Amino acid sequence: RERGPDRRRPASGNSALPGRVRPGPAEGGSSNPSKRHRERLNRELERLAGLLPFPEEVVAGLDKLSVLRLSAGYLRAKSFCSGKGHRRPEHPPLFPPPEALNGFVLVVTSEGLIFYSSHTIQDYLGFHQTDVMHQSVFELIHTEDQQEFRRNLHWALSPPHAPEGELSAEGGKSLGSSAVAYKPDQLPPENSSFLERSFVCRFRCLLDNSSGFLALNLQGRLKLLHGQNKRSEDGSALPPQLALFAISTPLQPPSILQIRTKNMIFRTKHKLDFTPLACDAKGKVVLGYTEAELRVCGTGYQFVHAADMLYCAENHVRMMKTGESGLTVFRLLTKENRWKWVQANARLVYKNGKPEYIIVTQRPLVDEEGGEHLRKRSMHLPFTFATGEALLYKSAYPLPGFTDPFQSKGKACKSKKTFHSHRGRSQKDGVDPSSLLGAVMQQDKAVY
Repeated sequence: RERGPDRRRPASGNSALPGRVRPGPAEGGSSNPSKRHRERLNRELERLAGLLPFPEEVVAGLDKLSVLRLSAGYLRAKSFCSGKGHRRPEHPPLFPPPEALNGFVLVVTSEGLIFYSSHTIQDYLGFHQTDVMHQSVFELIHTEDQQEFRRNLHWALSPPHAPEGELSAEGGKSLGSSAVAYKPDQLPPENSSFLERSFVCRFRCLLDNSSGFLALNLQGRLKLLHGQNKRSEDGSALPPQLALFAISTPLQPPSILQIRTKNMIFRTKHKLDFTPLACDAKGKVVLGYTEAELRVCGTGYQFVHAADMLYCAENHVRMMKTGESGLTVFRLLTKENRWKWVQANARLVYKNGKPEYIIVTQRPLVDEEGGEHLRKRSMHLPFTFATGEALLYKSAYPLPGFTDPFQSKGKACKSKKTFHSHRGRSQKDGVDPSSLLGAVMQQDKAVY
């Protein structure tokens, strides 16, 4: 944008030339070019994010790098679909609609970059479409299967040798660094059966019944990826290269029970401290909130029943240590001020070897199921202030102004109060609003 014709500085006038004459700070303020540049960049990123073909609630949860990554991926996909520089094929589309598949569509370049993924990838791996597009596919594949996937990306099933130690999730992008660009006359005809592919790889999966990986059968073919306008190191234009166009389906078809259960499962995305970032469409139906309402209410513990908070916090700590929380049954507060039992499993999602965010897969339970889990949990040692667990509350005893939230008169709350009803008081009394106690005090007492 800075180099575009609409951003060029005038040729005359020293005040417009950097490094020549700098105007002094305005009276009562200061001139900060860095701040102005950041603000201008942020405005451009916001405008760019608004142009992405995703729902508003999804775009609102993207960081700046994700906006740039998805913008680049969208432009490349649009260039391919527009048919510029090549004739459109006369035959029908390669893939049926994603909704009609028992799987998802995946397009991967010869370098191992995910060029496109259908949104149904979330139903099978738990990752949102925006999490994987324009990312290295090798970050999703089991380390023992990366070489097999890389072999199938090569037109002759014989990729260049990768140095030892390069086959790792962290070095996923370097796996494609040895990819070779071929001229069209060096490749088989595009309709050749030699370019058909059918193989199995294990992909990382965030769903609670997958043991961390799901075996997928990838069936498709290598096709030329037109419209990318790539250039070699010397600046010369490269011809279109082959990419893998495949339909990815689970190796074992789901059972009837799994199909029924899948229709009830919803997923949420959180920061590492469990602050909500996003919720899928089914979650919005179950809980009643929009994503904006989820994000405005502070930590995710604002939505957790007070009697379940320490139990959830313990599993949260376990997940930060091991990468997975294990099955956790607790109550979530819906927008109608009712408690909904859910069975959840939280997993860390890593990028470049470091935890980046949390994905939680949740299945609604009936009250009888939740009550049975609660009785089993109560058989363990109860929480007391004498055990030191109270330190999780980040508050000194006594607790001024705190009333027992369990002393409910049994009347349903008909008002539409927000979670912020006690926010001011908790801050005034010196309670950290992001602590477990702060989360309790910010909830409406009537919900208990």
